[in-house]
Amino acid sequence: MSAIFDRLVHLFEQGHAQDVGPLMSDARFADLDRTADAAVLIAVTERENPTVLLTQRPRTMRDHPGQVAFPGGKLDEGEDAVEAALREAWEELAIPREHVRLIGTTDRYQTGTGFDITPVLAVVPHDLPIRPDPREVESWFECPLDKLMDASQWDRNEVFWKGAMREYLEMDHEGYRIWGVTAAICWNLSRRIAWLDRSHG
Repeated sequence: MSAIFDRLVHLFEQGHAQDVGPLMSDARFADLDRTADAAVLIAVTERENPTVLLTQRPRTMRDHPGQVAFPGGKLDEGEDAVEAALREAWEELAIPREHVRLIGTTDRYQTGTGFDITPVLAVVPHDLPIRPDPREVESWFECPLDKLMDASQWDRNEVFWKGAMREYLEMDHEGYRIWGVTAAICWNLSRRIAWLDRSHG
């Protein structure tokens, strides 16, 4: 089903060639003295109704414990974002890099916890034999791309954090709470690829 890949490539190139207006960011909350470069893989499955692979981080992890996340992490020395995203996807979910069809890197997201994240969009087969590493993944699941790209599915909330009001998005999917950084990256991507606008697909 290369139609999914071809459509995403078309929308990705179209969306990144124009100004889509303001995107979400936590840059104003970031401690610039401890920023670390990181990358995540937005792995879209080749299905008639595509899904996105997501993980829940173990509650014992130091950074963002228990949160829903894309496979990803900090860049190792000498790596670029794509290399790091592919390595992390292999380490966390045993996704072989040869089965990942890369589309490109999208808008970086700076977190208030000190990470400068580059999301990497790609397509993977729907029948990959996922094997999560329990040290890094408590559980994993798939969420429909239609749902993640639909603005009406997100609840918009505010919290007082680091001396200011911080806006964040969240949604529930089969008992998983998708929010924070992962939600913001999905929102920004939805502005770029206009997935639900079938007239431009």
